[in-house]
Amino acid sequence: MIGVLIARVAASDRVNFLLTNRIPRRLATTFIGWFARIEQPLVRDLSLRIWRLFSDLDLSDAAETSFASLHDCFTRRLREGARPFAADPAIVASPCDAIVGACGTVTDGRLLQIKGFSYRLADLLDDAAHAASFAGGSYVTLRLTASMYHRFHAPHDCVVTAVTHIFGDVWNVNPPTLRRVPELYCRNERAVVRTILPAGGHITLVPVAAILVAGIRLRFLDMPSAARRKTRWSTACHAMLRKGEEMGWFEHGSTIVVLASKGFSLGAELTEGRIIRAGEALLKMKSPSYDNSS
Repeated sequence: MIGVLIARVAASDRVNFLLTNRIPRRLATTFIGWFARIEQPLVRDLSLRIWRLFSDLDLSDAAETSFASLHDCFTRRLREGARPFAADPAIVASPCDAIVGACGTVTDGRLLQIKGFSYRLADLLDDAAHAASFAGGSYVTLRLTASMYHRFHAPHDCVVTAVTHIFGDVWNVNPPTLRRVPELYCRNERAVVRTILPAGGHITLVPVAAILVAGIRLRFLDMPSAARRKTRWSTACHAMLRKGEEMGWFEHGSTIVVLASKGFSLGAELTEGRIIRAGEALLKMKSPSYDNSS
């Protein structure tokens, strides 16, 4: 019986992988990006009904429940107070609603993608020196599902010092794909958002795009449209954000890799597969006297 169940799960994984990856990924993503913005009521209503059929979409904490388009619903804001951020200054909060993926310590410059697969941090960041600054530090992979709240927030009081946008592929980022595509996060389109914390230490957020969700937007930085057609685009900035303040959003949902320099520990209740909400404890500062280099 157990063998039959394992075989069924494996078959389901293969079908999922084929249906969501063995298609023209970039073309499908461009099409959905266009389609989701159609504000015709019939198209909008039918799209939302179909979405509800195949997901656990919950709009009970949305600021509004009437939307102009599917995209408008994807990028919805929440009502005031729906995601309180941990007040303890020693706590680094989750920047988003997500399912916790791989997490742990950066060892020999590598992170786990999923059990059996690791990848080089220098490849994810496209910057060896930046990667080296996280030696012995912590990381958490946060996977957003399609029905989740898609905006992300400052995990702590911080200053964003630089942003790099790296153009890439749009593989799905679900578990069946993570088990089959090595170094997936290093292949996909992503942004590298570098921050320093006034309390000490530095944290980098890496929002990773995926099939149908290649749009990464930042509230504090208007990236020129031409940048999205380049292999790599980078700029220095000085954006001061308070803990919980909105940083940006995905056009649908995807993944954020959170990197913390040495001196932070993983939250005691942080386990792979746990559902976490924006504002809940993700990391804890061990000491306020860290190196602020980033």
